[in-house]
Amino acid sequence: MTTTDTATLLAAYDDQMRGAPPTPPTGVTYQQDGPLLRIVGQFRGFVSGPRDLGVEGEALDELIARQKDFFAARGEALEWKTRSHDTPPDLTERLRAAGFAPEERETVLVGRAAGMAVKEPGLPDGVTVRRVTADADMHRIAAMESAVWGQDWSALADDLIGRVATAPDDIAVYLAEADGEVVSAAWLVFRPGTEFASLWGGSTLTAWRGRGVYRALVALRAALAASRGVTFLHVDASDDSAPVLRRLGMHAITTTTPYVWTPSAG
Repeated sequence: MTTTDTATLLAAYDDQMRGAPPTPPTGVTYQQDGPLLRIVGQFRGFVSGPRDLGVEGEALDELIARQKDFFAARGEALEWKTRSHDTPPDLTERLRAAGFAPEERETVLVGRAAGMAVKEPGLPDGVTVRRVTADADMHRIAAMESAVWGQDWSALADDLIGRVATAPDDIAVYLAEADGEVVSAAWLVFRPGTEFASLWGGSTLTAWRGRGVYRALVALRAALAASRGVTFLHVDASDDSAPVLRRLGMHAITTTTPYVWTPSAG
C-alpha cells in the first residue's frame, strides 16, 4: 500500500471513528467536555478527542484536571485514549505529569471488509462457531477472557449483554466451541452513519492458538460487515494479533496507547 493510500485510510478513520458511537449501551452515557468525548458508566471512565484537541499549555492541563475530578467524584479510574499522530504533541507528557500511566500500546489497523470476507472459513476439527445473543453465553465468554488474561473480566459480560439489549443490530457476537468449552470469542460492532465497523475480542485459549480459529472469526465478521455494506474494518490490535491481521489484508495507520489514572494513584 502506498503512503497516499495509508493517508486516505487514516483520514477516514479520523473523520469517522473519533466521535461517539450512535447508540450507547444500557447504563452508559456520552458527554462532551470541550473537544473531548467522555463516556460514563463503563467499568472505568473513558475520554477521547479529535486528532487536534485545539487546546494546549495551561488550558490543556485544566482540561485534564477536569476529567480527573469528574471521575474521582465517582470513585472510578479513567482511561484517556491517545493516538501517536495526535496534537498537541506534548499531550502524553502532560498526562504523565498529571498522574496517568501508559498501558500497552496497540496498532490501529484498517482494511477493506470485502477483501477479507470468507463466508465459510476453515476451522480445526471439532471446533464450531455460532453467533450468540443469550446472557449465559456472554458470561461464558467473559469467563474464557478471564482465563486467557489472568484477570477478572466479568464486567465484559455485562457490557455485551447491554449492547445486545440496547442495539442488537449494531453488534454481532461469535463464540468458538470445542467439546462444550468456549475456546475463542469475538464480536463485530457496527458504526451506523459511517463506512466502518470494528473488530473486537478474538482472544483464544492457549491450546487453540495457531490453528486458524482467530482467522476464521475475522473472516466471518468481515463477511457479515461486507453483506451490510460496510467498507472498512477497524481494529486496535495487540502485537500478537497485528501480524495476522496484516496478512489478512489490514494496514497499520497509527498506534494508540491508553493512559490510565486511578483515584488512589492521584
